[in-house]
Amino acid sequence: LDPLEDQLSVYRESSEISRLNRTAATDWVPVEERLYELLETGRRLHRLTDGAFDMTAGPLSRVWGFHRREGRVPTAEELREALSRVGTDRVEFDAARRAIRYLVPGIEINLGGIGKGHALDRVVERLIGWGVRDVLVHGGQSSVAARGRRRAGAEGWLVGLSHPVWPGRRLAEIRLQDEALGTSGTGRQHFYHQGKRYGHILDPRTGMPSDTLLSATVIAPTAAEADAAATACHVLGEARSIRLIESQPNWRGLLAVADGARDRVRLVPIRLDGRWERLE
Repeated sequence: LDPLEDQLSVYRESSEISRLNRTAATDWVPVEERLYELLETGRRLHRLTDGAFDMTAGPLSRVWGFHRREGRVPTAEELREALSRVGTDRVEFDAARRAIRYLVPGIEINLGGIGKGHALDRVVERLIGWGVRDVLVHGGQSSVAARGRRRAGAEGWLVGLSHPVWPGRRLAEIRLQDEALGTSGTGRQHFYHQGKRYGHILDPRTGMPSDTLLSATVIAPTAAEADAAATACHVLGEARSIRLIESQPNWRGLLAVADGARDRVRLVPIRLDGRWERLE
């Protein structure tokens, strides 16, 4: 994990991503093979989600103050300027040279919405390579990767989902087997301004915070996919998230929607069948 943090973190000036952000607007920059694959995955998910997932949305997080967890409402001019530097379609890929360049000055890649899942996938790879057959790895409460059944005869790994409104409570449990889970919500990162609540998940197409769902959970073959898809679903809202998840044969999901009052939650299971249970 330490080498991956050194490679992927925008908070480390010496990381490969930070070097890419400093130089890719002026020239093609070759990147390490697995990082290139991750960036390709980010581009694929950007297209699949109609831009709801965008790994170049860092300028928006910064202008809203979420980069340093000091929330503020930007001016209209600040928001327009930040949006002019956002868009994965402004990043060019050269597969033959495994190189990247930015088509607009000021573009920067931030892997906060997909990097943690990628790290979990790499950890699972390493453990399986060492002969571990049953493994569950988590990165906090938002990202989980599972392989195997936990033990012979078991129905899979039982994973609890945090309540999006009430800290410390579980909303549901889901069983995982040879798949990963990502959850996106704003219960832990938000601020209030003039009585209105603003969450840290931003729609990269408009620059505005997304409040269509309380939380979105996606189960996918890899944790990188699950993390990015969950972020996109939080932006897309209920109807479009259902369509997105149903369009992918190996994806499942669970959406938490405010039901009248914000502390009442309606759950929308997507392809979960009998592999989940509501706890309240």
